Amino acid sequence: MLDQEYKSIKLDRDDWVLNVTLNRPKARNAMSLEMVGELGQVFTALESDLSVRAVILRGEGGHFCAGGDIKDMAGARAAAAKSDSDPYFELNKQFGELIVQMNKLPQVMITILEGAVLGGGFGLACVSDVAIAASTAKFGLPETSLGIPPAQIAPFVVKRIGLTQARRLALLGARFGGEESVRLGISHFYAEDDAAIDRLVGETLDSVKKCAPEANAVTKGLLLKAAEHEAESLIEDAAKAFSSAVQGSEGVAGTMAFIQKKPAPWA
Repeated sequence: MLDQEYKSIKLDRDDWVLNVTLNRPKARNAMSLEMVGELGQVFTALESDLSVRAVILRGEGGHFCAGGDIKDMAGARAAAAKSDSDPYFELNKQFGELIVQMNKLPQVMITILEGAVLGGGFGLACVSDVAIAASTAKFGLPETSLGIPPAQIAPFVVKRIGLTQARRLALLGARFGGEESVRLGISHFYAEDDAAIDRLVGETLDSVKKCAPEANAVTKGLLLKAAEHEAESLIEDAAKAFSSAVQGSEGVAGTMAFIQKKPAPWA
């Protein structure tokens, strides 16, 4: 899956880092059904491949992602006229499944947010672990201005920035830039130019390299559970995860390296 060519995305692996580029620049990388399917294939392969420790997701041609492809909606309208099924339901459901899948990936997901970061693209930003906003970035939830709701991304936007701000952005169809995205908590860093983006990506990867891949995967899973449940209900799961990790190869190697004042093997 990670060594094949795709039509709407590009992959470039550099050792333990996988670069994924949304590659529909003429459409500002709007998400077609084809793109959703191809990303889903890549994410499925990543679920069981911890040799990839970080994923960098960005868009080709100066835009991250302008949301869903309106042409797919037109196609769904034509299909609905010829069928008793509900193609709109299937179209939206497939994107929902993709964003849930991306949210749960065991790797560190880094998004580079340039140009259009709208609708579904906004949702992808909200499930990244580290988001870098460029000075060119324009964020927004334009769905309601099109007469539709931000159906699948709404829960992730609320979890990212809270209900109060999510209400304002979604119900007003607000547009804003990269600096505001950091203030709201959508992005973690703001980059004035390409050199700043490269520096921030490099610093982030340097930090990832110091962290054990299996420990990161377990930690990410616990954090996601913590966002859904009360702390008391996670005590046993957390203890089991800790016990398994500290007795595993990473835990043994990491604690021994600390005692011996040596770098951990994954660093």
